[in-house]
Amino acid sequence: MADSHSSQPSREEWLESTYAKAAASRPERSKVFETPSGIPLDPIYGEASDGGWPGEYPYTRGVQPTMYRGRLWTMRQYAGFSSARATNERFKMLLERGQTGLSIAFDLPTQLGFDSDDPLAEAEVGKVGVPINSIYDLQQLFQGIPLDQVSISMTINATASYVLAGVVALARQNKIDPALLRGTVQNDILKEYAARGNYRYPVQPSMRLVTDLMAWCKQHVPLWNTISISGYHIREAGSTAVQELGFTLANGCAYVRAAVDAGLAVDEFAPRLSFFFNAHNNLFEEVAKFRAARRMWARIMREEFKAEDPRSWTLRFHTQTAGSMLTSQQPDNNVVRVTVQALAAVLGGTQSLHTNSRDEALGLPSADSAQLALRTQQILASESGVADVIDPLGGSPLIESLTDDLETRALDLMAQVEARGGPVAAVEDGFVQREILSSALAWQKSVESGERIVVGVNSHQIEEGSPEIFRPDPGEKAAVLATLEQVRADRDPARVDAALRVLQETAKGSGNLMDPILAAVEAHVTLGEVSAALESVFGRFQPPDMLIS
Repeated sequence: MADSHSSQPSREEWLESTYAKAAASRPERSKVFETPSGIPLDPIYGEASDGGWPGEYPYTRGVQPTMYRGRLWTMRQYAGFSSARATNERFKMLLERGQTGLSIAFDLPTQLGFDSDDPLAEAEVGKVGVPINSIYDLQQLFQGIPLDQVSISMTINATASYVLAGVVALARQNKIDPALLRGTVQNDILKEYAARGNYRYPVQPSMRLVTDLMAWCKQHVPLWNTISISGYHIREAGSTAVQELGFTLANGCAYVRAAVDAGLAVDEFAPRLSFFFNAHNNLFEEVAKFRAARRMWARIMREEFKAEDPRSWTLRFHTQTAGSMLTSQQPDNNVVRVTVQALAAVLGGTQSLHTNSRDEALGLPSADSAQLALRTQQILASESGVADVIDPLGGSPLIESLTDDLETRALDLMAQVEARGGPVAAVEDGFVQREILSSALAWQKSVESGERIVVGVNSHQIEEGSPEIFRPDPGEKAAVLATLEQVRADRDPARVDAALRVLQETAKGSGNLMDPILAAVEAHVTLGEVSAALESVFGRFQPPDMLIS
């Protein structure tokens, strides 16, 4: 809903003050922005319904005054498979071909807290991400990659504390000050209960792990984004754009409250919060969703949580194109889908972006497909002109109306969550899960009935041969298990036992868990052993009944 324009500067005032100051401190990418016909382009056009401007509250039009005219978004392709060694090779290939940040996919055992030799892990080692059992795997993962020069995003939640501690321990080994490390750890456990299922412990102790990490990083790894509050997986589970927006920001509020309750001042941690959203096929709704998210979060942080630092009001986010919209039929069609989705993310003002590969509905992306996905971003950045004007769709009656409508509906959904006792209670009683499942079923029925067209699936079908599918080397699993066996053989058992005792005693009390987890990592205690020790104190989460009528 629109703010009063009375306190907002005019376009000319904004250009002469906020924009000019930002452009002077960070020179624009080009001396001249113009179309191929030579028509000069102003930094911004139109006016938002709330009267705001980029870099100013409520940030509907962008969190930075110059946006992509000053610096392009980070091109951060998600990768991880087979083994740390194989993933390291893929990382280096992507960096050599122009990627500007790393994004790590972990296999399911790592995300759930099981070592690769656990019987429960046997069928999943290295299948959908890289297996990490100990600091030795992290050494292989980052071999030849300077930790203090590349920002790292890690999609990890239940075991986020262990993996981040491993990166810090590795930095120490390499004589790198952890204060120089830059990156993001997802650390968003609420959406795991709501949409993804990669949880280990009950909700309350999991929330403790989240806030312990946030507090610890403020002191030891101050440049690290300590949580990436994720709507991506909520959308992948079948939610609507409104549900993605409402449930994600409701979760964000829950984390802020938990951190404040843990003794942190809001302006001490809020500037390091970040978000992670999905980009779907409907271009205009997605652009409006991103704009609404910024405005909603700015108001929430300033008005509800009384944050005073403007950095605490800004919603910075990473975007990934929609994996759930990829089709195994006619996989080349996915190139077009991903391009539209990436365009929505850029027009919506994302800070970093991953573009899915055309073959990901069939398996892990091949090197050629991963390169094409990266090239999609590079062409949008360098050839399309969409990065030359800030919020280019802002002021459009359609975009402004959709932005307002999405905000109104998402706020109504957030009110429903609060009426149930907040996001933790709404997850524990299954409300969030049932709402998402209902939307997913409605979508599937609309596709099956033909009401919703999916090209190549229920229309424009053709006879197809068997596509080529990239398959990682199965021999890598043996190497992963051999490394794990060697770690256990070489370490000091007494030091391992002592580290686990301290960890369990801390878990029984109220102390911050990050220091004993870091000590365990440095003692070569494995991820599975740390997770089992915490489970012995916390227990394991039992999901609620998910049947819907």
